[in-house]
Amino acid sequence: MKAFRRYLVAGILVWAPLAVTYLLLKFAVGIMDRTLQWVPARYQPGFLLQQLFDTAEPVHIPGLGVILAVAVLLLTGVLAANFVGRAFVGGWESLMHRIPVVRSIYSAAKHFAEVVFSDSGQSFKNVLLIEYPRKGLYSLAFQTSSNLGEVQGRTGEDVVCCFVPTTPNPTSGFIIVVPRKDITVLDMTVDEALRMIISLGVVVPTWSRDKTGELPLEEPNESA
Repeated sequence: MKAFRRYLVAGILVWAPLAVTYLLLKFAVGIMDRTLQWVPARYQPGFLLQQLFDTAEPVHIPGLGVILAVAVLLLTGVLAANFVGRAFVGGWESLMHRIPVVRSIYSAAKHFAEVVFSDSGQSFKNVLLIEYPRKGLYSLAFQTSSNLGEVQGRTGEDVVCCFVPTTPNPTSGFIIVVPRKDITVLDMTVDEALRMIISLGVVVPTWSRDKTGELPLEEPNESA
């Protein structure tokens, strides 16, 4: 029975990640393929291929919507980066901010997107180790802001705003303000930290001691 269980688990470890990856990619490609519905029917690739090969039904090629989605995003980015595009985006945002319920959702979503996807600033660029929820216990956190205005002024310390994610769902969590002297910046990347959080700490990123130098403690013996 032990051998049976070992082989069964080994098989699951091979197929489960493949199945999850396939399903997620299929879901993402399916959503982006829906962008083809924006194109008039006679100009859709499936209809053109139907005319070309004289088939009974339009030819469906999965993934063509990905190309269209990327093209739309790039074109939007190019237009938004010039003077006319910025003026249009400014007018659109002004309209969104005048709608009572929509403005709260739109503003929050826009700010979150700027924090996560923008290359400027230090938001979500550093993985931190902080003593939380009490002294002697440590939690992973992400730096979100280091310019806290009134919060920093009233505490009288150099503080950092940290986002502490929950596991296994890192999209939820809470923020805490920690003095800079009490945080440790880790070498692991944000992606590595997210994988560790989602896996409940099972997937631990590899680490080279050469990056950091001397540490207060020796690494634990794996056989212990």
